[in-house]
Amino acid sequence: MGSRSRGGRHLLLLLHLLSLHSSLLPWAAVSAAGGGGSGDPYVGVTIGTAVTNLLSPSDLAEFLRAQRITHVRLYDADPRMLSALASSGARAIVGVPNDELLALGSSPATASAWVARRVLPYAGANSSTPGLIAAIAVGDEVPTALPSALPVLLPAIQSLAAALAAANLSSIPVSTPLPFSVVLDPFPPSQAFFNQSLAKSFILPLLSHLANTSAPLMLNLYPYYSMMQSNGVIPLDNALFKPLPPSLEMVDPNTLLHYTNVFDAMLDAVHVAVKNLNATGGGGPVPVLVTETGWPSYGDRRAEPYATRDNADAYNSNLIKHVNDKPGTPMRPGAQASVYIYELFNEDLRPGPVSEANWGLFHGNGTPVYLLHVSGAGGFLANDTTDRTFCIASDDADEKAVQAAMDWACGPGRTDCTAIQPGQGCYEPNDVRSHASFAFDSYYQSQGKAAGSCYFQGVGMVTTTDPSHDSCIFPGSKLLSNVTKSDGANTTTAQTSDAEGSAIWRLRTGRETGFLFILRWLLSLSVVLITTNSNFWT
Repeated sequence: MGSRSRGGRHLLLLLHLLSLHSSLLPWAAVSAAGGGGSGDPYVGVTIGTAVTNLLSPSDLAEFLRAQRITHVRLYDADPRMLSALASSGARAIVGVPNDELLALGSSPATASAWVARRVLPYAGANSSTPGLIAAIAVGDEVPTALPSALPVLLPAIQSLAAALAAANLSSIPVSTPLPFSVVLDPFPPSQAFFNQSLAKSFILPLLSHLANTSAPLMLNLYPYYSMMQSNGVIPLDNALFKPLPPSLEMVDPNTLLHYTNVFDAMLDAVHVAVKNLNATGGGGPVPVLVTETGWPSYGDRRAEPYATRDNADAYNSNLIKHVNDKPGTPMRPGAQASVYIYELFNEDLRPGPVSEANWGLFHGNGTPVYLLHVSGAGGFLANDTTDRTFCIASDDADEKAVQAAMDWACGPGRTDCTAIQPGQGCYEPNDVRSHASFAFDSYYQSQGKAAGSCYFQGVGMVTTTDPSHDSCIFPGSKLLSNVTKSDGANTTTAQTSDAEGSAIWRLRTGRETGFLFILRWLLSLSVVLITTNSNFWT
């Protein structure tokens, strides 16, 4: 999360909405952004490396291929990572860490050397992967993470853009991810404006440069923080893309536009702020690219009560559907911004609040953290579909019916349910659906995945996503090769990574500073499952 003060920190401005009674307002968007700021909208993921036993670069590339993830954001330009990604089919935003800004911003020659060393081998005319690098993100949330570097930020962007142009790579856009907190008075969106201390000195010349080079305005945008700091003004459902009754919808009193979610409101606030600066350039409107957004799956119960698996599932699942539907925002209908979900892996080594280690979709070893619901969303984390299917309990099934079906599977169905007994590998999470999913899959696999063997009176469903999690490995999982069974327990052999490779991966900079109000991640005992076999990431 860059400097991870994340988008919502200054959203106490939402209290302004109290005077509007039942309206919580939005903001203004710029235009849809693809990899470099144009094209069809997509969903990507960010990849941080503060992870115990992180997959080696080659294993990570294979993991991305299996999950059909084709857009990633990296926080540096590590050669080993880029070399591995070259075989994954993914396009990457590569980052320039904050601690490198001074050198790049003060010396065009240094910027040229950086491009020659970090970009040309993977994007140059003689490269075997000319499409690998989608964009360059210079710094991360510099105005709040490292304000002393702000004077050299735009020169660094300009020098890198010039170096790319000299190498005939002007098609690779160069921008910088900004925190949402640079937008003031975002509610209602129609009255939003940029921080005046930054507007004329930095943001206006930045926007002019972005417009002239057809580069996107990169933003880290977190409805989670907006809701957390609104003191109850923003309903949880509104932050999670869940429908609200008309009386609770966000309404901008100046435009009378209705907002059904906080995400669109934040985008529209940004677009109003951009319009108010009258930024012009030869490239037309500046598109917006959301370089970070997400929701933590676990946190301190008192300080971070909304950091739960269910909320993380709801936010990310609904976000994916929202982007796929391409509605745009109330101010910019049809102009849907692309987004990068923060993030792929839980970074259990990150310091800070409990939630700081729990923003990932997966654990570092590739097992899922929680259950996503994106069927019908056009594809998402399609996973390895080479004849691998699993049977799990349907989410909308009646719990009593699920219990009855599990009782049958573990009884007359002669399924081995030892693993879901107390103290065994699949006992946690201790709830009916989790236990039933293991029992259903055990039966389904034992029957050779025959037609009807996942019916269970209508409460079972087939998925292509491996529901294994933590030490619980499902019978149909390819991870079974790493499993040892002792006294009926289901445990996994520790998966090791390429230590030498992982050691040289630089950790992100800037994320330790700024507002650490609600940061992310600690390993949680959760599960991710995407009930689709199509591809959304492209």
